[in-house]
This record gives sequence, structure tokens and C-alpha cells, in this order.
Amino acid sequence: MSIDFPVPLLGFVACSGTGKTTLLTRLIPQLKARGLRCAAIKHSHHDFAIDIPGKDSQRLRESGATQVVLASPHRTFWVREGDGYTEPGLSELLEYIDVTAVDVVLVEGFRHEPFPKIEVYRSGRGQPLLCVGDDTIIAVAVDSAPGESLAIPLLPLNSPEHVAEFVMDWIARSRIRD
Repeated sequence: MSIDFPVPLLGFVACSGTGKTTLLTRLIPQLKARGLRCAAIKHSHHDFAIDIPGKDSQRLRESGATQVVLASPHRTFWVREGDGYTEPGLSELLEYIDVTAVDVVLVEGFRHEPFPKIEVYRSGRGQPLLCVGDDTIIAVAVDSAPGESLAIPLLPLNSPEHVAEFVMDWIARSRIRD
């Protein structure tokens, strides 16, 4: 079972601190240069703020507004205050993506959700490979070959252009199946 979404949805999963965001910030320009419009969704276990202290949006949120939308010709952002315990699911977050304006949605995290993913793996960290027990992982981006043989492609972690080529091929194959 996989999440049904009208544009390709591809995740990047790994243990914390492995380099998922670093890979994505290097991959997105590669995909953009190939003509793709990318959306990104990132999961975080931590509290965070995206509005600037002292600015109107932050003041409105701090005053008790449970949702704040700030819009300009340059960008729009939406903030919804959570209860500190309940996490939104990926399907809920996907409702906010304008599918007419993107060609692919790249997702960081949401490891246990049923959709295709690339694992980011660093051999020296001593962590187990997630792909061994997860058939939604379609490739592993590695800094060096893991000690075991895998039935899925290994991608060079430090070569975002190669990862981009894999993503482009995967998107093309996904469109053929649909």
C-alpha cells in the first residue's frame, strides 16, 4: 500500500544527523536544473519557529492565534499551532501542496509512512541499514559501500548529480506505470 498522490512523492530517510537535509539541499538545485519544480516536506521532532521575533506574524501567533498566514507577492507561509503532542501525518500535510505548481514532492522523514524512499546511509556511523526491513526503500545513498549485499541500487551520497539522475529515471518510470 502506498500513499495516493497526483505527483511523484519520494522520501529521504535515515537516523538523525546522517545528512538528509544536506543531501536534499544539494539535490534540489540539480533537479531544478533538469526542469523539475520541487516541493519539500520535512519532519522534525523538535519545536521550531519560522517567523521573526518582533514581526507582525510572530506577534499574532504569540498573542494566541492558532493559525497565521502571511502572504506577499514573494512568498506565503502558513503556521498552525500544535498541541505539543499530536503530529500531523504526511497525508494531512500533502493537502497543503499545490500540485499544479510542482513536479515532485521530496519528503524528509516520515520513515514509517508507505511511500517510496531513498535511505541516506553513512557506513562509519555504525547504524543498521533501514532498507533491510523496509521494502518501501528503493535505493540507498551511501558514502561507502555497506558491508552487505543489497538488492536495491546504491547511489553515491556525495554526488547529488548521480542521485538526481536516479530520481529523474524513477519519476519517468513512475509516470509510465500510472
